[in-house]
Amino acid sequence: MTNQILRGRKHLIALNPNDLPTKWLNMRAVLPEKLPPVLDPDDDKHGRVEIMRRIRPQAMIQQDETNDEWIDIPEEVLEKFVEIGRPTPLMRAVELERYLDTPAKIYIKREDLLPSHSFKLNTAVAQAYYAKKENAEGLITETGAGQWGVSLSYACNMFDLKTIVFWVKVSVNQKPLRRAFSEMLGATVYPSPSTMTKAGREILDKNPDHYGSLGTAIGEAISFSMEHDSYKYASGSNLSHVLLHQSIIGLETKMQLELAGEQPDILVGCCGGGSNLGGLIAPWVRTKSERPDTIRLFAAESEAAPRLSRGRYMYDHSDPVGLTPQVLSYTLGMDYMPPPVHVGGLRQHNGSPIIGMLKHKDLLESRPYTQEEIFEAGRLFIQLYRIIPAPETCHAIKATIDLALEAKRNNEKKTIVMCFSGNGLLDLSGYSEILNKSK
Repeated sequence: MTNQILRGRKHLIALNPNDLPTKWLNMRAVLPEKLPPVLDPDDDKHGRVEIMRRIRPQAMIQQDETNDEWIDIPEEVLEKFVEIGRPTPLMRAVELERYLDTPAKIYIKREDLLPSHSFKLNTAVAQAYYAKKENAEGLITETGAGQWGVSLSYACNMFDLKTIVFWVKVSVNQKPLRRAFSEMLGATVYPSPSTMTKAGREILDKNPDHYGSLGTAIGEAISFSMEHDSYKYASGSNLSHVLLHQSIIGLETKMQLELAGEQPDILVGCCGGGSNLGGLIAPWVRTKSERPDTIRLFAAESEAAPRLSRGRYMYDHSDPVGLTPQVLSYTLGMDYMPPPVHVGGLRQHNGSPIIGMLKHKDLLESRPYTQEEIFEAGRLFIQLYRIIPAPETCHAIKATIDLALEAKRNNEKKTIVMCFSGNGLLDLSGYSEILNKSK
């Protein structure tokens, strides 16, 4: 490898483009047991599994079902990865270590440096590539905080595809500049729930003042996809192929830690659907399964939707209308309505079956945080580094601080690795509202 410590930038560990991983790691192949199948419930609605197979790019269906451990990354996707700035650097957070006076070492994977401001672009590029190969006119999706919506808009722009985004109403109102970014990239945005789809109209009939959730937006995106055959449906989280694409994060991180001569003791990621956390931890899942005491995997989630910490492990739909097949994971129930907090990317009632299995097997720890405490952690990070974390990322920062202070109390020299999932420049109104309220 030709990696190096970046000259003139202390504590940044870089990989060169020719060191970019050429294969994705499939977490399905390294789980402690086979992933349970998705199901059609026994009711008067049938064919949900087949509907999903019809509305998604076929390559995504194949990647969801394969148990091959390694999947080749297409050459054109690798070229786009280099174009958007991969590999991303790994940063030693020395200033944070000093501030906390901890014996722990803290490393931060900087996914916020991608041009869409978040890690979501990794799977967006891959999905847009496969949709283009299958001659789709465009991609339809849902988004919560909007980082996925912007990322898919960016990727579709790269591949000359149209984009339609059903955006959680409360979040799109909280983040108008992120909507503007997506629309300037060519996307059409509908605040959800909307009157554009049968699913949206059903939701609004029951509650005209519904402010939306990721579940409502998922239901609308699927409903719209079922009525527009020239488009394909794209997901930004939860599914096996999304975690597959995000494994690029962990694969790069593993190479960078080896360059630094480090072995991680704790891996930390914020967790909504689970793709950010899953992408980071992918290369260490087999190690955790076989030797659980050698490493800790830690999910930082929102108090608004603490499904891993307080949910039930059971089959459930991912949308409140029941258009999606049922998956086995942790859930708060398809009727759960999270409060309208500023962490739209984590406001989901259920999540990835892969992450759910790891939690169910006691291979993954989780802890929920309030928006008040995570914004305080974000403010500290801004003061130390002049970098603005997204609200979702602030959860991982807060968890990292807690774990570093735990190491301090126990006088343990731990190596903590955190994924910095996204930039929060377009979330400053949330910082202002919550931090001013707490004064």
